[in-house]
Amino acid sequence: MEEETKVILQRKLVAASLSGTIYASILGFSMPNPFGDESFNSVLSYVFASIGIIPVYMMYSFPAILIYGVITSVISDKVGEFISTKSENKNAELIISGALHMIFGLILLWYSLMAAVLYFITDRILRKRNKEIKWYHALISLSIPFLTWIGTMGTVWIKEL
Repeated sequence: MEEETKVILQRKLVAASLSGTIYASILGFSMPNPFGDESFNSVLSYVFASIGIIPVYMMYSFPAILIYGVITSVISDKVGEFISTKSENKNAELIISGALHMIFGLILLWYSLMAAVLYFITDRILRKRNKEIKWYHALISLSIPFLTWIGTMGTVWIKEL
């Protein structure tokens, strides 16, 4: 049981790294100006505004996805597995786990719901691939959001020069 929990946590960390980065990028390009005080007069200004807001979104969303998302995802999967075993219905695990991901994702309404659904999909893709994920991979995956943050901040700094 302990070995199974390690494998789950490793996969969940990779899913958090990937979905957290994708979520901040989607949010950045869909809402590059969250306060509405600037209009975009060209595609380039829109792109720079989007890239400039991604690090801000990452600073707030990634820690929440990493901590809250991993914990609630493990709980959702375990409850789904339990109900699936008791009901002897294999599809129950997917349905219950997905529903619980969405319920836990409603904490900040649409913003967190979108992150929860993205996390659930990413985790399911990783699970379906059935590739063995080790702690090394989980720790290396944390470089994805870090390098994305550095890259987007670097773009902002270069633009300001």
